[in-house]
Amino acid sequence: MKKPHHHDNHWSDMQLRVKTLESLLIEKGYVDADALDVIIETYVSQIGPRNGAHVVAKAWIDLDYFDRLRNDATAAIAELGYGSRQGEHMQIVENRPGIHNLVVCTLCSCYPWSVLGLPPVWYKSAPYRSRAVIEPRSVLSEFGLELANETKVVVWDSTSEMRYLVIPERPQDTGGWAEDRLAGLVTRDSMIGTGLALSPTEAST
Repeated sequence: MKKPHHHDNHWSDMQLRVKTLESLLIEKGYVDADALDVIIETYVSQIGPRNGAHVVAKAWIDLDYFDRLRNDATAAIAELGYGSRQGEHMQIVENRPGIHNLVVCTLCSCYPWSVLGLPPVWYKSAPYRSRAVIEPRSVLSEFGLELANETKVVVWDSTSEMRYLVIPERPQDTGGWAEDRLAGLVTRDSMIGTGLALSPTEAST
């Protein structure tokens, strides 16, 4: 007896619209499928959160570099070879005891592609864009991040003129770690502010 064939019904409405548009553009000859695959692979494997993770890790261990990030984040990030469209006009915001930063783009979905790769679907969604400003603690709670009541949440609204990168707090028990190892603790969500950097225990599981 043949197993029933199940269709993938896990795509959101937005994902279905994107797939439909992609298929139509390829069918009409406006887009080359192989070229599109190369572009997507580039953003996933090369221009992705790993770039931002290395920026954060270097800032954690190199105080001179951290100062350059504070003074001119765009130039400091470019020092590491990470710079492109959607990566101009960068500014860092630092998490520290008592202060937690959260990034949103309320008007559209401005996002630093050169250091974070492709934006997640939820970042572009209307609920996130509106609620992150109105009720940031509730939004963070839905991401599984519960902050102490005394911690102040600061929300930064990205625009085409300014994009933000959160520098999460360095996890404890990472003294003496090399930059590459530290980068493995930095997640995309921690650089947006919807999460924290991983602890060594979390990274090993």
